[in-house]
Amino acid sequence: QVQLVESGGGLVQSGDSLRLSCAASRRSLGDYNMGWFRQAPGKEREFVTAITWGGGTTMYADSMKGRFAISRDNTKNTVFLEMNSLKPEDTAVYYCAAGRRRTVPSNLGSEYYYWGQGTQVTVSS
Repeated sequence: QVQLVESGGGLVQSGDSLRLSCAASRRSLGDYNMGWFRQAPGKEREFVTAITWGGGTTMYADSMKGRFAISRDNTKNTVFLEMNSLKPEDTAVYYCAAGRRRTVPSNLGSEYYYWGQGTQVTVSS
C-alpha cells in the first residue's frame, strides 16, 4: 500500500502561481499512474490532471489546459502540479491519487486506489 502526502498549498492572489507536491512512501511511485483531483466547498470532487507511470502521457481537464502542468520524478517518489494564472475559482482542496499502472491516464476517481489527505489552495481576487 502506498501512502501519499500533499504539500505546497496556501493562500495566493489571482494570477499567482503555486507548485504542489505529492510524496509517496511505502511503495515506489513508478508502480502507479498518478492523478490530481480537487474539491471546492459544496461541490463534487473534480478531475484536474493525470499522468502515466513513466510520465510519457498526460491528461488535463479542459479548464486547466495551458495553466496547469503535471510532472513526476520517480527517483524522488514525487509527483508535482504546477499551477499558473490562478483564479479564485481554483480555490479547493487538492488531492493526489495513485491508480493502476496503465498506458493511458484516467480522469475517473474510481480508478485510483490510494489518496492523500489533501492540501488547501485558496486564491483571493
